[in-house]
Amino acid sequence: MKRILKIYFRLLSQNIKMLMEYRIDFLTGAFSFIIDQVVGIGFIFIIFSQIPELAGYTLDQIVFIYGFSLIPKGLDHMFTDNLWSVGYFIVQKGDFDKYLTRPINPLFHIIAEKFQIDAAGELIMGIILVCISAGSAGVVFTPLSVVLLIVAIIFASLIYTSIKLGTAALAFWIKVSGQVTQVFYMTNEFAKYPTTIYSDFIRTVITYIVPFAFTGYYPCVYLFTGENPLFNIGGVVIVSSVLMMIALTIWNRGLKAYESAGS
Repeated sequence: MKRILKIYFRLLSQNIKMLMEYRIDFLTGAFSFIIDQVVGIGFIFIIFSQIPELAGYTLDQIVFIYGFSLIPKGLDHMFTDNLWSVGYFIVQKGDFDKYLTRPINPLFHIIAEKFQIDAAGELIMGIILVCISAGSAGVVFTPLSVVLLIVAIIFASLIYTSIKLGTAALAFWIKVSGQVTQVFYMTNEFAKYPTTIYSDFIRTVITYIVPFAFTGYYPCVYLFTGENPLFNIGGVVIVSSVLMMIALTIWNRGLKAYESAGS
């Protein structure tokens, strides 16, 4: 473990040094993520300018759910963004060979190789929205709720990582799987709002098939009401653990099936 952490922080420091050489790119990336979320929040305010509540939720509660959903997504974006490269071009170009010739785990190497610091835009916006809306949304922070909040955020970020890892690993067979990952990721937009506003079909999909509802809505329901922690918080842990096991199984089988590609 000590060796792994040492390697990770060595790769991380080199990556940050590289990013600091292009500070304008970093600032532009972070600013663009903030602008994107400001537009999303603006859309919510437009809706609530016409109605007092949405499916029983107030404006502040919707803003809280929206902000909360950005935090695990931002963490995943910051630490595991290089998995997109596996799906889009690393396998296709034959560049994956280099990870197999080095004395460290290929998956660890790919994840540690890239630190996406512009994801700070998502994290900052998410934290701001949660902080400014918590009181009006009826969220009361106690030692227990804070611990469960942290647990939910960590495991919710693993849901994003698992889906990205499992779909990226398909590239070992089909060479390019980035579009598959993108299709799955498009459904995460549903996680920013209560599932009760959707049809039964969509609610089922984002709860049991592509379970992004556990990255935002369900943990927030517990924070609002204190009800059903086994499902609203425990569900996040169980779903993320199952998804990660499935994703790692696909990845490991993909490694065995991998044949060098490229020109």
